[in-house]
Amino acid sequence: MARSPYGNYGHAILTAGAMRTPDREALTYCGERRFTYDRLNRLVNRRAHALLAAGITPGQRVGALLNETLHVAEVYLAQAKTGVVTAALNPYWPVDTLRAVVEQSGCTAFVYDATVEAAVAGIRPALPAVTTWMKVGGPGDGAVDLDALAAEASEEEPPIEGGHDDPLALYYTSGTTGLPKAVVHTHASSLATAQIWLDVPRGPESVFGTGAIIWGIGFPAIVGPALYAGMRLVLEQDWGPENFLRVVPRERVTHVSQIPSFYAALLGSAGHEGVDLSSVEVIMLGGEPLTATMLDRIRQRLPGAAVYSYYGQTEAPYTCMGRVDDGSIPLGSSGRARTGNAVRVTGPTGRRVVGETGEINLAGPHVMAGYDGLPDRTAEVLRGGWYVGGDLGTVSEDGVLRVLGRREDAILKGGVWSQPVAVEEAAAALDGVAEAGAVGVPAHVEGQEAAEQEILLAVVPRAGHTLDSSKLALALADTLPAHQRPDHIVVAEELPHFQDASGGPGKLLRRELHRLLER
Repeated sequence: MARSPYGNYGHAILTAGAMRTPDREALTYCGERRFTYDRLNRLVNRRAHALLAAGITPGQRVGALLNETLHVAEVYLAQAKTGVVTAALNPYWPVDTLRAVVEQSGCTAFVYDATVEAAVAGIRPALPAVTTWMKVGGPGDGAVDLDALAAEASEEEPPIEGGHDDPLALYYTSGTTGLPKAVVHTHASSLATAQIWLDVPRGPESVFGTGAIIWGIGFPAIVGPALYAGMRLVLEQDWGPENFLRVVPRERVTHVSQIPSFYAALLGSAGHEGVDLSSVEVIMLGGEPLTATMLDRIRQRLPGAAVYSYYGQTEAPYTCMGRVDDGSIPLGSSGRARTGNAVRVTGPTGRRVVGETGEINLAGPHVMAGYDGLPDRTAEVLRGGWYVGGDLGTVSEDGVLRVLGRREDAILKGGVWSQPVAVEEAAAALDGVAEAGAVGVPAHVEGQEAAEQEILLAVVPRAGHTLDSSKLALALADTLPAHQRPDHIVVAEELPHFQDASGGPGKLLRRELHRLLER
């Protein structure tokens, strides 16, 4: 029996939408180009036929180093339709990391755009296994011109190859230690992720806005769900606060997915004042804790928006979610497992616990197939149908997950473990504080255990405010228990964050905070 084409990610995400609502607007690129579902599908079909004309075959691994968001959407979907396994490479990696990742990936072909030509020139001589180089966005030296092939290609559906449990892509972890790990997702797991809007309100006029973060896991977690749900996808190259303030009113964006630090930057200056943000209906927040203070600021500025917290990882995207602004779930939690998924917490023996701290376990059809080429590491984290990735948390009796953080982030002071977020929430609630970050530093106190730590708190003042560390210490002494009171407080102009390709701040780099103490 032939397999259904709807098990193919590209067909289910885009072709089905083109058949269902061909004239509905599917995608807007930088306010300059607009595509209906039918036109976008025909464009992707041309790309797919161009790949086949270049000699690319189903099951072949193709490295994709793309920075222009429209190219990402076109190429990822075209490769999905043709059964190609996409190695979704990060254009912000150093050249040495990029070369090593491609070398390990087993790729024999490589597609790139003009924005990364210098990086490609740097790695190409060291990758003899890559025998086909392709470029989009114009001809390239020694590369197949995919634009030229696409211009002559058919707009009809290509032969649909791959689907269901076949590998779709390699998406890479952040790689904070060693090389980034390649997470294998299948057509089926990516389609399961695409269903996230089943649990979030949307309508026929819903518009999802996003920036350059769509390469990698951002594609199945952002682009795929928007198109699968029949929304209009607004793609930008820059999704930092300044461009956000231009694009939202221009495109009447209704849905966004960000991290709380984005709103610390957006609302920490006066630039947002007077800008019409009334179209925003749903704000998805994850990746780091949302404090009560930040939620209040968001609600005051965007009173018509429903605010959701979510939790997931590259290995299991968007597993849990819930609305926090109306009390549906408690602030500080990440909601319940979404439709078709499951979450539990297990103690040291692997037994399920409720209301106690333990390791977070995630399950569902959206979970990765494994780490490419790392069977032992895969076996460590995939246990009896559950993904156990090292985060600590609690689950309440009614299934609400609260993420406490990574085990290595916890602070030991006075013989008591605490998560940095407890200190950060208390600091962020103080008048004049725009952002706060806390980390444990060695205590170096005679007679104490070597593992004992002191707490370093770094704070950034809000625009027009000044902060005094001694006054902050007195205020926090009234609200925090002794084992959570900071021993060192530093007032800084900004806190260290991962570089976010969307143009806004990425996750807080707590491990870098100690450098502020050395200044």
